[in-house]
Amino acid sequence: MLVRDISAMVLGGHGDTMVPLPRFSTVCGVPITELMSNDAIQRLVERTVNGGAQIVNLLKTGSAFYAPSAAVTNMVEAVVKDTSGNACMRLSGREYGKRDIYLGVPVKLGRRGVEEIIELELTADERNRLKVCRGCKVRIASLKSL
Repeated sequence: MLVRDISAMVLGGHGDTMVPLPRFSTVCGVPITELMSNDAIQRLVERTVNGGAQIVNLLKTGSAFYAPSAAVTNMVEAVVKDTSGNACMRLSGREYGKRDIYLGVPVKLGRRGVEEIIELELTADERNRLKVCRGCKVRIASLKSL
């Protein structure tokens, strides 16, 4: 098995606004919900949500840079190679019931940028966990007034 055989799906932002979606996360195309116990999945979800803070605490200075730089590398590769399929942060139009907020959502990303926004069918629990940072909304509103 290779790293590229593992696909994890996360919506939202960072920390407590992050919503890992285990049923859309796969190993060799098989959802982890069919491969792991609920307890093991819950531990992965907690590690995913708290991972950035853990890295910052270990580094002591600076901030978490590994995951964002890996994400940017993947996005640049998708654009340059026109491979489509990626996830990125974008200003939400109305996806997932959110509007005018930057939100990590799955998209098809290619040479022309975002080619398609993929809106997954979320359970009621997943929709409830998809919170939006109020401070972010205030900052975006203040930028629009410039």
